[in-house]
Amino acid sequence: MTATTAKSKLREYFHTEYQPGERKLVQKIDFFILTFCCLSYFTNYLDRSNLNNAYVSGMKEDLGFVGDQLNQITTCFTVGYVIGQIPANLSLHYIKPRYFFPACMLVWAGLTMVTASVHNPQSIMAIRFFQGIAEATTFVGTHYILGSWYTERELGKRSGIFTASGLAGTMIGGFIQTGIHSSLDGRNGLRGWRWLFIMDGIITLPIALYGFLFFPDTPMTTKAFYLTDREKTLAVSRVPPVEDRSPVSWTFFKRSFSSWFFWGFVVLWIIAGETESFSSNALLALYMKSHPTNKYSVPQLNNYPTGVPAVGIIATLFWATLTDFLNGKRYLVGYFIAITGVATSAMILAASKDPTNPESTPVVFGAYYWAGTVYACQATFFAWANDALRYEEHMFRAIVLAGMNLGSNAVNAWWSIVFYGASMAPWFTRGMWAMIAVSILLAIWTAALSYTTAKHERIRKAELTHSSGLGDQKSVTEYA
Repeated sequence: MTATTAKSKLREYFHTEYQPGERKLVQKIDFFILTFCCLSYFTNYLDRSNLNNAYVSGMKEDLGFVGDQLNQITTCFTVGYVIGQIPANLSLHYIKPRYFFPACMLVWAGLTMVTASVHNPQSIMAIRFFQGIAEATTFVGTHYILGSWYTERELGKRSGIFTASGLAGTMIGGFIQTGIHSSLDGRNGLRGWRWLFIMDGIITLPIALYGFLFFPDTPMTTKAFYLTDREKTLAVSRVPPVEDRSPVSWTFFKRSFSSWFFWGFVVLWIIAGETESFSSNALLALYMKSHPTNKYSVPQLNNYPTGVPAVGIIATLFWATLTDFLNGKRYLVGYFIAITGVATSAMILAASKDPTNPESTPVVFGAYYWAGTVYACQATFFAWANDALRYEEHMFRAIVLAGMNLGSNAVNAWWSIVFYGASMAPWFTRGMWAMIAVSILLAIWTAALSYTTAKHERIRKAELTHSSGLGDQKSVTEYA
């Protein structure tokens, strides 16, 4: 690419031409959709990460955790999360998102606060199962909504901002736990980690109310008072017209689950989801908790791991913006993550050969911080699926997005116990080799899927060119 071409692309990227009134519409939906979705996902991840923060802040000792019970709790949550995926996204066809999203938030806020009263790990397992069901719609449901409102050129950045908000919840959770531990520990007879769950639930409640009042649903169904009739019509015209049939039919499910696109993206996210294992299983905190020579304080155990999601936020926004600039080349992230997974695993394996060597600690910290960049795949891969399925039925797109997260979490339900159990700290040797394997597999699958999606896009454009109208255009799933 020449310097002149690069300047031209940058100018085009940062100076998008909008229809009359379109810029104002985008600003409105940015404000009302992104604020609610980001705050919702922020509290969602705040809750998830604070289980690990509570574990290293006294919950383990107070409740008598043994073996891999922390991982078993995560598995209970994951099972509920998996069960809720497809039903939650299909529900958006029948229940307005501005009712459904806030209702789910109220349920998980209540369950979060109830966690403060538990007296054994088994109680948390039961609570987290139902919490997983309630939280199932947040991630995939939001990606479905983003794909319904935004164009291909806008989608990557918005997906990145949304995903970064969840990472911010993970990052800030450590600092919140540190503050609560120092200011509320022992207040009214409650340990600091119990106050953490109470505060998490309270923070969630006003955000649910905000969503109920202001969330705009989808372009076809919105009745948002802040959008004019002209803006509502413009919002519908910005996305491709597709047939919106009821999904509850045997034909729909048969076509969906036999589509190569469904399995292509589901397997992609199953593999990519496991490349996040270092971060999602809080391995840095567990490494510090079981360090062979160093003893870390509670503030250090909560604060040092926050660097991982901080790196993830930067990587997510960088790759989401870059792939938008490169006209949707989302697959590039897959190759970057594959390199990262192999390299960081090798660094930790090398450090484990001489565990008492003082130089091994900065190597391990550096590896885990670098591994935080793999979070970039969340925004870009779901944006990739939204891009590829933009011309398909809305509910087929919803099924694929839900199936991606379902498949990933179904595998992760046992993957974390087999490869990253808390009892395997501090080195997780088996998990390091598993990470190398899935990273190599990710590069292979990314190459295959990028070839297939490009091929189908060429077919779609050829059909569009030779057809007399949209009514004659074939669906991508007919070729899948």
